[in-house]
Amino acid sequence: MDAMDLEEKAAVTSGSSFWRSTAVTGVPQITLTDGPHGVRKALPDTAELLASEPATCFPPAVALGSTWDPALARRVGEALGDEALAMDVQVLLGPGINLKRSPLGGRNFEYFAEDPLLTGVLAVEWVKGLQSRGVGASLKHYAVNSQETDRMRVSADVDERTLREIYLRAFQRVVTQAEPWTVMCAYNRVNGVLASQHHWLLTEVLRGEWGYEGLVVSDWGAVADRVEAVRAGLDLTMPGPDPEGDRRLVEAVRAGTLDESILDTAVSRVSSLVRAALAARTATTYDADAHHALAREVAGRGIVLLKNDGDVLPLRPGQRLAVLGEHARTPRFQGGGSSQINPTRLDNALDEITALADGPVAFAPGYDDVDAAVALARDAAVALVFAGTERETEGADRDAIDLPAAHVELIERVAAVNPRTVVVLSNGAVVRTTPWDAAVPAVVEGWLLGQAGGGAVADVLFGRVNPSGRLTETIPLHLADHPSYLDFPGEAGHVRYGEGIHVGHRGFDARQQQVAYPFGHGLSYTTFAYGPATVTAGPDGLLVRLSVTNTGGRDGREVVQAYVSLPGSAVRRPPRELKGFANVAVPAGATVEVELPIARDDLAYWDTRVSRWVVEGGTYVVEVGASSRDLRVTAGVDVDGDPVRVPLTGESTIAEWLADPKGAQALGELFASLAAGGEGGPMARTAGNPEMLTLMGSLPLSRLSMFAGEAFSAAAIEKLSASVN
Repeated sequence: MDAMDLEEKAAVTSGSSFWRSTAVTGVPQITLTDGPHGVRKALPDTAELLASEPATCFPPAVALGSTWDPALARRVGEALGDEALAMDVQVLLGPGINLKRSPLGGRNFEYFAEDPLLTGVLAVEWVKGLQSRGVGASLKHYAVNSQETDRMRVSADVDERTLREIYLRAFQRVVTQAEPWTVMCAYNRVNGVLASQHHWLLTEVLRGEWGYEGLVVSDWGAVADRVEAVRAGLDLTMPGPDPEGDRRLVEAVRAGTLDESILDTAVSRVSSLVRAALAARTATTYDADAHHALAREVAGRGIVLLKNDGDVLPLRPGQRLAVLGEHARTPRFQGGGSSQINPTRLDNALDEITALADGPVAFAPGYDDVDAAVALARDAAVALVFAGTERETEGADRDAIDLPAAHVELIERVAAVNPRTVVVLSNGAVVRTTPWDAAVPAVVEGWLLGQAGGGAVADVLFGRVNPSGRLTETIPLHLADHPSYLDFPGEAGHVRYGEGIHVGHRGFDARQQQVAYPFGHGLSYTTFAYGPATVTAGPDGLLVRLSVTNTGGRDGREVVQAYVSLPGSAVRRPPRELKGFANVAVPAGATVEVELPIARDDLAYWDTRVSRWVVEGGTYVVEVGASSRDLRVTAGVDVDGDPVRVPLTGESTIAEWLADPKGAQALGELFASLAAGGEGGPMARTAGNPEMLTLMGSLPLSRLSMFAGEAFSAAAIEKLSASVN
């Protein structure tokens, strides 16, 4: 840094091009590029913004998340790291870990779940896998970026408890457990302040509380004011070049309005990232076929079997099949925007089903010629209807969760002539399944599955893969049922997070709302039985133990989910919250012992009175099952709470003073002395009356000056507070 002049220091904190950092004295360039489910390295010398080199398009996070398998997420991260190295990319811009606050979120396909614990656990392993190859992750979008509407300006207005417990929790987990090389700030404002200029987020919380030592990079185009961004703790502005921003930084330092040491810190972080990235740089290749096979494995594991009445699935050998719907031939395998990958190859479900079928397979595109599809369905043993959304993309939220009308018509008319109709969905976020799902015996949630999704769908339909995917977001009966409905996407530059901590399944459960399919739901071609659960408490948290038995005739995987509640809590909580899970393989007829550790930190809530995490003492209830609404076994456990003492002041109520042992003693002695001396008026004389104390309980102590005179003056209360605090 000493060798750099001020102009070089400013320049190195912005990019030299769309995807490259700036080289200055002693600091070479590195390449940063999209994206979370594939390496989207831009082609040189092209006017097309999203044109990129071929790379494996792995299943987007909507499908990877549905595997509920941290080990699988790590393998995907490792494969992405190998491809990034092969393309000479030093930082891959992912994972995206914003929560699916609303099913309308246009970028939901890039995010893991509506739940912070599931999101964080999966993202930790993804980051560890990627960085094990010497390629840096970029944890995004920090923070509270849950919509695309007005995304560059909108203020996400959220209370601190909700912010801490819901929207920052996954970021905290990944930062502290996986140490991503970079964290990417979001476009939006958080409580009125741009994330790129949010000192509390970027410095006080991220670095001060969580101990982050890496680099903070902007989302592309997120910085409105380079000087304020650097002052807040942002290190690298992308894209570049940004000569105007560089000039303003130099002027601010020379004018004394920005301390040069703050700029030096940003320069040091950029330099450290570049050195680490280039030290890990390796000339390598990757096995495209092996990565395609991994993409197929992940896609198969992410498919969720929503419904299977009468065991219509798996398909039987030799059945006459009708494959209906253009999505079967022309797959929707990824969403639009910056994560859009140019796949190394692309499977489709029609070809893959035909390859696996022993009997005849007929096809009709369906949506524009329903009559032809119905004719084929009438003569088929099983009709496979492929339906789904037409488009989800960065930059725009959805305006509804219903399937296109032509798709619903196809489903309903086919089901009317064939009672063995299977619907296979392709969508980046949940779609409404009612009322059409009542007319069909089987529904397969196929998400956006990446380049090998067609083969994965065939694998599941024919039973080569026993479905084990589970929903990471609740499917509501109606959009209006969703907890976010009245506060999405906001208006006049603000979106109010009015549901608070009751996001997703938390909100549905709190209101005892009926849903189409609950969070965590997913069926299998086998069945599982749960043994009794035991829970033990220790200094590090809880350990849940139980046995799971495969009671069917097929090998399978069960996602065992532990939900925790605290009846009688002193603070408002959801009826239950996901606090642990395990994805376990259970052979047919076998019993597996399952352990679910729950960290003590994950039992804590954010206590706004003392501005810290607090574990409340009490008897916690742990419910274990196959979804948030399919809870098989229950156990209770006593947990010691953290000591919490809220300082008493004149604004503390009489009830709060009396609830505090020291406060009660001091206040009791004061009332007694006043009564004995004939001072303090009727308030002092009747303070020992329980009925009067109930009446006075909500009164701040300072208000007693109006009733009891100088004994409760500001100076007297300050002295009394000091004696007990």
